[in-house]
Amino acid sequence: MDPLSDLLSLLKPRSVVSGGLGMSCSSAIQWQQHDGIKCYAVVSGQCWLSVDGVSEPVLLTAGDCYLLPPGPPFCLATDLSIKPVDFSLPLIAGRLGRGISSSEEEGCYLVGGHFLLTGGHADMLLSSLPPIVHIRKESDKAAMRWSLERMAEEVRDRQPGASLISQQLAFMMLVQALRLHLADAASTGVGWFFALADKQLSVALSCMHDDPGHPWTLQKLAVRIGMSRSTFALRFKETVGTSPMEYLTRWRMLLACDRLKNSGESIPRIATSLGYESESAFGKAFKRVIGCSPRQHSRQTAATTSRPLVEVGLGANVARPSA
Repeated sequence: MDPLSDLLSLLKPRSVVSGGLGMSCSSAIQWQQHDGIKCYAVVSGQCWLSVDGVSEPVLLTAGDCYLLPPGPPFCLATDLSIKPVDFSLPLIAGRLGRGISSSEEEGCYLVGGHFLLTGGHADMLLSSLPPIVHIRKESDKAAMRWSLERMAEEVRDRQPGASLISQQLAFMMLVQALRLHLADAASTGVGWFFALADKQLSVALSCMHDDPGHPWTLQKLAVRIGMSRSTFALRFKETVGTSPMEYLTRWRMLLACDRLKNSGESIPRIATSLGYESESAFGKAFKRVIGCSPRQHSRQTAATTSRPLVEVGLGANVARPSA
């Protein structure tokens, strides 16, 4: 897999909500602080997106997509003069509230999903994202169009299996939005995410991801991508925000966390597979990056996963209005 696919597979985005939201011509809806990533696109009409801490509201028109990392409250409004209603209220009442319509023919209609990142260390992806990722270029809208129209059709005309198809289409929209944001912001962003847009640095990342147990050195990676050691180190640091070796260590520890939780492999076996000659050396690196020993991490993970899913915020997937 490529590095973005690698990381998303470790973060295990899990759709907790996927579906559509219709708003009347004069409505405003407020959402509270949220975990996970929200990714929605406008099918028809237009509305304003306001996020606490962002000075100006963003106008969303048909075809626009927005992505919100975990963060502060936000509001969608077709009329900025309207006092927002809390989105949780109509849900508690078991209905869509006053001023909210499920018909895409009124005001504004959006489709998308809300994803919890159930794997660890989501900040590796999320720290590279701004408070609002706004996909609005015409070429980007064209790239999103198929999944957007297909999801709108699934929500509008529910057939057997519609919930599962909607979840998969919402995930496709999320990955596509990340890809388009990467291409659009690569020249200004700092973080491993933006190194993917650099042909040489992306090769270095792929080397580390494809064979994390290899005894990589700065020199070996520089030779592999055809750069001098000093130029590679400087460019990687400027783009990613950390050194190549620090990145490699962190990636190995993310893999170790996933294997400790899911594989049943022993700690010595995991250490050897990730390039460590001794369990002691692996343990020191693990504690430096993760903040606890591998055995402590295993015990903490076991205690968390033994609780019911609803207790840790991972309830069943549903297809209902949200944004």
